[in-house]
Amino acid sequence: MNFPILTAAEAAQLVNDGDVVGFSGFTPAGVPKAVAPEIAKRAEALHAEGKPFKISVYTGASTGDSVDGALVRAQAVSFRTPYQSNKDLRASMNKTGGVDYVDMHLSHLAQEMRYGFMSRPNVLIVEACDIEPDGTVVLTAAVGNVATFARYADKVIIELNKHHSKQLRGMHDIYEPADPPVRREIPIYTVKDRIGSPVLKLDPSKIVGIVETDLPDEVGSFHTPDEVTMRIGRNVSEFLTQEIKSGRIPAAFLPIQSGVGNIANAVLYELGNNPHVPPFTMYTEVMQDAVIDLMRQGRITFGSACALTVTAPVLQGIYDDMSYFHDKILLRPQELSNNPELIRRLGLITINTALEADIYGNINSTHVTGTRMMNGIGGSGDFTRNAYISIFTTPATAKDGKISSIVPMVSHLDHSEHSVKILVTEFGVADLRGKSPRQRAEEIINKCVDPEYRPMLRDYLALCKDGHTPHNLAACFGMHRAFMETGDMRTTDWSKFQ
Repeated sequence: MNFPILTAAEAAQLVNDGDVVGFSGFTPAGVPKAVAPEIAKRAEALHAEGKPFKISVYTGASTGDSVDGALVRAQAVSFRTPYQSNKDLRASMNKTGGVDYVDMHLSHLAQEMRYGFMSRPNVLIVEACDIEPDGTVVLTAAVGNVATFARYADKVIIELNKHHSKQLRGMHDIYEPADPPVRREIPIYTVKDRIGSPVLKLDPSKIVGIVETDLPDEVGSFHTPDEVTMRIGRNVSEFLTQEIKSGRIPAAFLPIQSGVGNIANAVLYELGNNPHVPPFTMYTEVMQDAVIDLMRQGRITFGSACALTVTAPVLQGIYDDMSYFHDKILLRPQELSNNPELIRRLGLITINTALEADIYGNINSTHVTGTRMMNGIGGSGDFTRNAYISIFTTPATAKDGKISSIVPMVSHLDHSEHSVKILVTEFGVADLRGKSPRQRAEEIINKCVDPEYRPMLRDYLALCKDGHTPHNLAACFGMHRAFMETGDMRTTDWSKFQ
């Protein structure tokens, strides 16, 4: 079947006001980058004529600026899910009357769409590195939710991006689980198991056009690890070494899941540099630069993920050395990379970053001062609740010490103390396993809190009387209130609550 070749502007004309539009990819990896800016231009032109134009945007996770940024600046987005990291979109979401954003566990969107809980896409835009006349597509650097989007979309637009190597064929594992009441186990028993198709098989009658592109992924650079992130990484690495020595982790080690960002990169480098940690595998959402470096060194032997979220030089290095990487990397839909059944079966050690923690081990991953969305929960909940050992990391302070990342009560709750086993800052490791709330509070204050804030948090505990989880409800947000009033949590005055 011959598919029409369209310009990006022509493809944008196929998207209409009110459409639900799905995009392939996960993080900026594998995201279509040509059509969305033209949709934004179309929206601006229609708005100038006094005509409405807004769409709902479904993705795998965050995207690049050419999707979330361009569309929100054109006021072309009415609804967004399940995760984002764009500053312009964030500003709109946090403003009354802005974009309606639904924060979701990343393993949930595909199945909730199949269940009918979420509206289904009218249009799907897919980035591919190869396509065949029967609609068979080779995806690029990520998978995301594209298989389920393709199931329901009426129209599919392909961005055929020659920037990505066609040798990616065979590095994907496309599979959709059955739905209840006939759901069976997902037959993945090791991180290397392949159970699906290496290609995405689209209904060719849905493909309305191909847009030819040559555009790199919009993955930003990572900061060189600083002293704080390196100390956090060493603390995680040394903790896991002790767990191996104690026999609580098998001597052969277990697969690692790691979140996104500079702390995650630093933790992985420290694990790779620790001679007491054996070579290991990863079963995770994203593979960042550190993973590829450690693969080259033989420290990571295999990586299963949803996306290659690596910088441009690192991605090109993979493409230049595909004979080495082809049997070491597998890219799956996020419904598999983040699947609770598989996380528990494989026994993952999960390492995610907290925005804020409290003295009892509750975690806020998403909201600044409890109200302003930062990025979203992502996959941290999928992994934390089902981990062999769940670890959260955070620098002990922010804003030059004006904010303590550990407070009496989190201002927004994403992960409860029932799921959080280990908390790590640059100052130490709090092991919360088998401890009562009062014991957890002592462990966290003594091991993880910045020394400048330890007396303050001990004084807070002195305000709390009886109770299984002691709190003074008049004072529990006192540190947050001090910050909002003075810009510095160190000005907190507990005397008013005595």
